[in-house]
Amino acid sequence: MTNEIAHPLVEFPDVSATTELVHIHATLSGAVTVSMNRPARRNAFDEDLISALQEAFDTLKGAEGVRVVFIRGAGGTFSAGADLDWMRRAIDRTESDNRDDAMEAAKMFKALHELPCLTVALIEGGAYGGGAGLAACCDLAVAVADASFSFSETKLGLIPATISPYVIQAIGPRAARGLFATARVFDAAYAEKIGLITEVVPDAAGLAAAASRIAHEMRACAPGAVEASKRLVDEVAGREIDRDLMSLTAHRIATARVGEEGQAGVRAFLARQRPPWAE
Repeated sequence: MTNEIAHPLVEFPDVSATTELVHIHATLSGAVTVSMNRPARRNAFDEDLISALQEAFDTLKGAEGVRVVFIRGAGGTFSAGADLDWMRRAIDRTESDNRDDAMEAAKMFKALHELPCLTVALIEGGAYGGGAGLAACCDLAVAVADASFSFSETKLGLIPATISPYVIQAIGPRAARGLFATARVFDAAYAEKIGLITEVVPDAAGLAAAASRIAHEMRACAPGAVEASKRLVDEVAGREIDRDLMSLTAHRIATARVGEEGQAGVRAFLARQRPPWAE
């Protein structure tokens, strides 16, 4: 798979966010690709990669014109999870030091989950441990048919703690309990069945085509409405449908109707014109 998604890529304006470990590329249409760049280590997480991803997501959160962020791994593998050397260093650290280390990973996952634009994981090869967690943090996840997945932490006497909120949200508690406990390796078809993956494609060419299609789709969607819709899900999920929730949702749509995007979008629709964000 190449780095091209819909249009020839140009370097992301904030070059400080592009490091040896994480490459950021943007298209003129607002599609951004964040590539983990440790192919020799199968893009496994260590403190440096986590820090570089955190910096990338923080930069993208405040960037204008970003419609969709794609996350991928260099070298044909999404991510093998925790780096072996990182785990060796953790053995000799105190519980307090390990807690601080884990908190950095937790903040990185949350930063991805809270990006205001659409986020999409593009998965080839393996997505293990934190790699599968990274996919769960995204709004969509597309995988090639021969990709494999595992929450492998229990085989090491560990638990998938920092990724658990996003995985449980994606696949539900029962599936999470079984997969966490068994550390079972499963394929893309099963990952799609349980909701970890939202689309399976036959090969790398299919992955590139899916990314191109999604980037094109997002051009029709108002950026502010996309962000508000994502936040709406967080506010509504799991709540009882009572008067308070009804009032909240009525308030949200009323605010959208009188907002700049809502006014422009409805007027353009009635006039059979394209809205300003789709020009």
